Amino acid sequence: MSGFTGLNMFLVFQRVRVEPEVTASPNGSVNLRCEFTNSGITKLTQVSWMFERVEGDRHNIAVFHPLYGASFPNKDFDGRVSFTQGSLENPSIRIDKLRMADAGRYICEYATYPSGNEQGTTTLIMLAKPRNSAIAIPVQASSSEVVVARCEAAQGKPEATISWITTIAGRYNHTSVPERDGTVTVKSEYRMIPTPAENGKEITCMVNQRTQIEPKTFPLKLVVEYPPTVTIEGYDNNWYMGRTNAVLTCQADANPAPTDVTWRAASGQLPPSVRVDQNRLLVRKVDETVNTTFVCEAKNSLGSGKKELAATIIGE
Repeated sequence: MSGFTGLNMFLVFQRVRVEPEVTASPNGSVNLRCEFTNSGITKLTQVSWMFERVEGDRHNIAVFHPLYGASFPNKDFDGRVSFTQGSLENPSIRIDKLRMADAGRYICEYATYPSGNEQGTTTLIMLAKPRNSAIAIPVQASSSEVVVARCEAAQGKPEATISWITTIAGRYNHTSVPERDGTVTVKSEYRMIPTPAENGKEITCMVNQRTQIEPKTFPLKLVVEYPPTVTIEGYDNNWYMGRTNAVLTCQADANPAPTDVTWRAASGQLPPSVRVDQNRLLVRKVDETVNTTFVCEAKNSLGSGKKELAATIIGE
């Protein structure tokens, strides 16, 4: 009795019935099915399986004879190929420990009398799930276009496709590198002109490939480094004589974060009524000595930035 179902899936216009195409993955196993239908008075004498690479010669890998039994003459398949039942009626084979190089055409060929040889061909497509990865590349703010993110789908078959999802203006390029095992490594780089405004913005790499149930996504945040830009907050133009607890705050926008924030007076030392608490300048009591220009300076590994504020005392 035939083990085949879904006749529309098989080649039915010949008496050697096989699956036209099967897929498998490296290190896995695959069953290649074959049977001779409607034999009638035709005598089946022997069945052979031959392997033909996509580009290469044809090699005999398995033979079954009802008198002499099974033989496996090809060293490349030694210990990896076997007959599932071992009969002329069902000469299906199983291949274990699959390799990418096993992709190709497998011909199930019957020697018959009086018809001669009859055959059916199954194409084995080897699929490989890619190793996917993506990184954001730290860059310094500049007016030149640079690579800010990379995405890779390594050693996949078929070749993966990479796309980018972002609102950031830029462009990308793809490269495909065939590997020796028949897989393909795809790399993509996203390029843009990096400004401080883009630091922390989101960009997503998306990888599509046949072996994946759904696209693989890699959300990234851009890393743009820049020296400090400084602002001074808290001055309300209402520093009158005798006012107490006036506060100025030095805000520094920088990446990496500032390692040093300092306050000074443009004329030199800070007035005695002023105290510094980290990035804050505290005026305990407004008097004539604070009628000066205050300077805040912030530094990080890329440079420094400063801001000046001229305080005017009312009622002096």
